[in-house]
Amino acid sequence: MKGTEHFKKTIQAFLEQRAAEDELFAVNYRNPAKNIDDCITYILNYVQKSGCNGFSDEEIFGQVIHFHDEANIEVGKPIDCKVVVNHHVELTEEEKAQARRDAIKRAEDEAYAKLKQQREKATAKRTVTIQQPSLFDF
Repeated sequence: MKGTEHFKKTIQAFLEQRAAEDELFAVNYRNPAKNIDDCITYILNYVQKSGCNGFSDEEIFGQVIHFHDEANIEVGKPIDCKVVVNHHVELTEEEKAQARRDAIKRAEDEAYAKLKQQREKATAKRTVTIQQPSLFDF
């Protein structure tokens, strides 16, 4: 299983929440024969077989529940891929301040590199070699 860690955490959080809310599902969720890596592999194989590139949360979570509800389910072969999870990131004030400092530093570095490049171009233009005529040119 090589899905992204965020995808794995998202599925795990859904499973935990669902198990807390639904006692019947909690029994299936606690099945020792089932684990998160097999669940992710099952989902990735399901997605690959469908041929589609995008799914709603409900479709994927439905497959997660299906994986845990079925006693004998074929997981499939592990798939090496990247998974994109749409989510909204909440940054702390400290993280926002750090991101702002990083952005300012990048902007300063880019401006400095641009000025340096312009200065080098200007210097190259000024360095014009003046050819001195030889005696044979007359």
